[in-house]
Amino acid sequence: MAYLALYRMFRPTSLEDVVRQEHIVTVLKNQIDTGRVGHAYLFCGPRGTGKTSIAKIFAQAINCEHPKNGSPCGKCERCKALKDPSNLDITEIDAASNNSVDEMRDLREKVQYPPVAGKYKVFIVDEVHMLTPGAFNALLKTLEEPPAHAVFILATTESQKIPATILSRCMRFDFKLIPQADLEERLRYVFDSIGKKYDDEAIAAIARAGAGSVRDMLSVADTCVSYTSGKLTYADVTAVLGNVDFSSIAKLGEGILRGDSGEAFERTEAFLSAGKSVGMLLKDIMNFLNACMVAKTCRDGKQILAFPDDMYQEVAKIAKETDGHRLLRVMEIFADVEMKLKYSTSPRILFETAVLKAAMPKEDYDIEGLIARISALEKQIAEGNFSQNAGGRVETTQISTPKAEEIKPSKPTPKKVEEPIEEVDFYIPPEENEMGGFVYFDGPAPTPKKAVEVAPKLVEKVEEPAPVEKPKKVKVLAGDSQATLGTFLRTMRKTARNGVLLTLCMDLDGEYEEGVFVLYTTSDTIYHSLTKPEHYSLIAQAFEAIGIAEDGFAIRKRGKQSDNFQKTVNEVKSTFEGVPVEVK
Repeated sequence: MAYLALYRMFRPTSLEDVVRQEHIVTVLKNQIDTGRVGHAYLFCGPRGTGKTSIAKIFAQAINCEHPKNGSPCGKCERCKALKDPSNLDITEIDAASNNSVDEMRDLREKVQYPPVAGKYKVFIVDEVHMLTPGAFNALLKTLEEPPAHAVFILATTESQKIPATILSRCMRFDFKLIPQADLEERLRYVFDSIGKKYDDEAIAAIARAGAGSVRDMLSVADTCVSYTSGKLTYADVTAVLGNVDFSSIAKLGEGILRGDSGEAFERTEAFLSAGKSVGMLLKDIMNFLNACMVAKTCRDGKQILAFPDDMYQEVAKIAKETDGHRLLRVMEIFADVEMKLKYSTSPRILFETAVLKAAMPKEDYDIEGLIARISALEKQIAEGNFSQNAGGRVETTQISTPKAEEIKPSKPTPKKVEEPIEEVDFYIPPEENEMGGFVYFDGPAPTPKKAVEVAPKLVEKVEEPAPVEKPKKVKVLAGDSQATLGTFLRTMRKTARNGVLLTLCMDLDGEYEEGVFVLYTTSDTIYHSLTKPEHYSLIAQAFEAIGIAEDGFAIRKRGKQSDNFQKTVNEVKSTFEGVPVEVK
């Protein structure tokens, strides 16, 4: 007997053998048990997920005399008859090669004939999306009102190409990709059945290469079985798939994420010069970046990736040292290349350009690239480090500053100073700041040379702090209300240190009335707040600092009852004698 490929040898023969797709298997089982079989079904989903296999099982089960748990028994006369290749009760049609109107018209004529051995005449149309518009129209009426013995099962991987008129007449089932854990379990069953020894890492690598498709996985497994007669290892699978050695691709990815464009470009040139396919190299680097993202964001990343310990530790280390925005931006760059690679006449140049772009974040003005650079700078500032480059992984240099108490001042030789240096008004003690304290000057700050000359003098003041002088009184011009108000506000800013009070005072008006400086407001709230004891005392201190005693100022509210208002009314009446003045 000729050799059968693994995906044909281990094709499911019952619904129990189907890998996952429980949501579909349960519905079909219940329909078979209750006899509520529809006339048209649509199976849509990715390749290798069991569409055709379930269609064949379902076609035999609805014709079986004694189905078991929704599956054909395989022993009754009908099951035996359906296994004969000459039987026409189950017909498979490849719509990719039979997609014209004539084929659909021929199908419409065959539907009218009753089944020979079974109860139903089943037509399985694979890749139905390949039919032409005319063929769909020819199939439409038959699909809507078929004979009682006819059942149509349409299978497709691109349901969006099927007309809505066809979709509305079918019972639709959406197949999903198979999780990796189920693929690994199925592959172990296959290898155990054929007596092939294997490593767990090799099983995980083959299942990952299947990308959710059982048929794709078994096709790769078939090649791996023929590659070695001994135990199948992870290295064997990598060699079969044509992937670049993991440690080499990890160094390439590390150079890109670190921002070392020279190393990344050299390794890329080495791979391509050795004959590696651009498409395969792109796939490898994207798989590596995806592994870094999983290791960085998922707590159980090791179980998800199923890498050997040394490989996962290397990936986790690189992922930990890379900013998330940086990693995301690099993945976007290579994902964009994957789309353009199909239409490029120079794939090598396209890939090399992407490597340089990803490895040179300073030249990347995308928002994710800018965010990654900002995040790296914030991290360095928080840690007290200063970056030597702007990549995701950075080498940093710690800058240490000697504390003030470690500095031993030497007695400088007297130097002739051309201009007098103003005295220090106040300072912060060195123990409060490891830089030695901030120094504030009452006048213009001296030049760096003069600052060096006064350094010993400052150290002496730290040992014996001089008393802080009280604020000097400022002379204000009597009668100049605007000048007095401005001087008062500046003094409040220095002495009161109360932001709320200062804000309230900014809205006040000031006038001299009979030798008294009066602060006016039109708001009841502000007036009551200013006259509170705690606020009034601060205002009095500010006026005292500018030379106005407590009896030399007042706080008043403008209104009908104020003296100033009545005074104004009297002035108007005296000015315009004989003119009636009405107060409202």
